[in-house]
Amino acid sequence: MTGDITRLSAAALSRAIHLRQVSCLSVMEAYLDRIDSLNPAVNAIVFRRPSTELLEEARACDRELEEGRSRGWMHGFPQAVKDLSEVQGLPCSWGSPLFDNFVSTADSLHVERVRATGAIFIGKTNTPEFGLGSHTTNPVHGPTRNPYDRTRSAGGSSGGAAAALACRMLPVADGSDMMGSLRNPAAFNNVVGFRPSFGRVPGPKGNELFLGQLATSGPMGKTVEDAALLLATQAGYDRRDPLSLADESLAIRGPATTQGMKVAWFGDFGGYLPFEPGVLDVDCKALAVLANMGCDIDELVPDFELPKLWEAWMILRSFSVTHGLRAFYDQPETRSLLNRQQMFEFGIALSCSAADIFNASVVRTAWYQYLCRLFERYDFILMPSAQVFPFDIDLSWPTEIDGKAMDTYHRWMEVVIGPTLAGLPVAAVPAGFGVNGLPTGIQLVGPPRSDRATLEFALAYEQSADIRTGDAVM
Repeated sequence: MTGDITRLSAAALSRAIHLRQVSCLSVMEAYLDRIDSLNPAVNAIVFRRPSTELLEEARACDRELEEGRSRGWMHGFPQAVKDLSEVQGLPCSWGSPLFDNFVSTADSLHVERVRATGAIFIGKTNTPEFGLGSHTTNPVHGPTRNPYDRTRSAGGSSGGAAAALACRMLPVADGSDMMGSLRNPAAFNNVVGFRPSFGRVPGPKGNELFLGQLATSGPMGKTVEDAALLLATQAGYDRRDPLSLADESLAIRGPATTQGMKVAWFGDFGGYLPFEPGVLDVDCKALAVLANMGCDIDELVPDFELPKLWEAWMILRSFSVTHGLRAFYDQPETRSLLNRQQMFEFGIALSCSAADIFNASVVRTAWYQYLCRLFERYDFILMPSAQVFPFDIDLSWPTEIDGKAMDTYHRWMEVVIGPTLAGLPVAAVPAGFGVNGLPTGIQLVGPPRSDRATLEFALAYEQSADIRTGDAVM
C-alpha cells in the first residue's frame, strides 16, 4: 500500500492511517515526493513549507495515534489552502504584489475547522490575483498549468487546488466559488468540485456581510465521497457569519435512486450561450450516462430574460468584489498595482447607485423564484460547467467563442452565474474528454439547500460513469 499512497482516495487514506496500515510519516513523504517531482512543471502549490518541519509534524501525528488519540478524519493529511484564505503562520498573497511579505496571524474560519480535524498545512494553492477570472495566473507566482496539457490553463480561481488534485499532490483540496471558481477548474482538471448552498460554509473571515451573498468556500476532491467529507468539515453554523445555515447532517447515505428521476438540461440555453465546438458533444456523453441510469431528461430553454440576468450579475458582482479593496483604489500609488479585472469591477461599482443594486436584487429574486417553480417539476437541473476547453496558457482570457466576441474578461463563463445568483448547491463532475484530449464537465444543480441529496445524485452518476480522476499524464 505504501507505494500507492497518493492513489488512495481521501476516504481510503483516512481509513488506512487510522488502521495503522500506513504511517502519517510515509503519507507525508509520498506526497512531498510527488510535489517535488511534479509541481515545478505545474505550479499548483506555492509557499511550500520546509520538509524537515512537515516530516516532524507527521511524526507527531504518528505518536498521537500510538497513544490512541486522533484529531479527526484528516489526521496527518498534507493540506494546502487556496491562497485567498488565511492559514496562521503562512504567507497569504491573494496573488497580488500589494500583499508582499504578508503573513497571516489567524486561520480563516473554514481553515480553522480543517486544522481541528487533523490536517498538516504544507503550503497554499495558486489562484488568480484576488480570485478574479477563471484563469490561475498572477504577478506573484505566475501561471498554474493544466496537468493534461501544460500549454493550457488550469482554470480558476481554484485552479491550483484542482491541478494539485489531478496530479495527486494533495488527497483533497479546498476552494471558493463566486463565478464558477470550484466548477470551472473541476471541469478543466477532471476532478470533482462542489459549490455548497449559500450559507452552508461560513464566510472565510468569520465576519461576512449581510449583503455578501455571492461567494462561498467549498470542497474539491478526486471523488464525490472525498468532497462530501471535506464539506462536512467546512460546514456548520457560526454566529460570526450572520448568514450561515444551521447545522445538519451532510453525510452521504449512498448513491441516489435515479430510476424515474426527472432532470432538465439547459445546454446552450436555447442558443443564447456560445460554446467551443466539441464541448457540448462531451457533455452529451454525460447525459447518455444519466439516461442509462433511468433519468428522464428534458432539454429546456430557460423562460427568463437572460440578458437582464447578466446585467444584474455585473452589478451585484462588482459591488461584492470591490468593497474590500476601496482603500487601495483610493490611493494612486496602490491603485497602479490593481489589475485590469479589478479596475473593470471598480468602473461598474462606482457608477452604480443604491437603486441599481436594489433593482439587480429584484431580478435575482425573480430568477430564484423561476428556478423554484422548475424544481416543482424536476428533481435536478443540469448545465455545462464551462463553455470552452482549457485554453492557451498565454491568453489572459478567451476573447471569443466560436466566432462570438466576449465583451468582458469573464463573459466566457456566463454559464455558471445562474446557480450562484440563486444560492443553489452544485456538484461539478467530469463529463469526459474531447477529441483534443482535454477534459470538461457538467453541473448537477440541486434545489435550495439540498446539498446532501445533490452529492448523492453526483455519487450515483460517478459510479455509473466510471469516472477516473487523479490520472493526469505528466
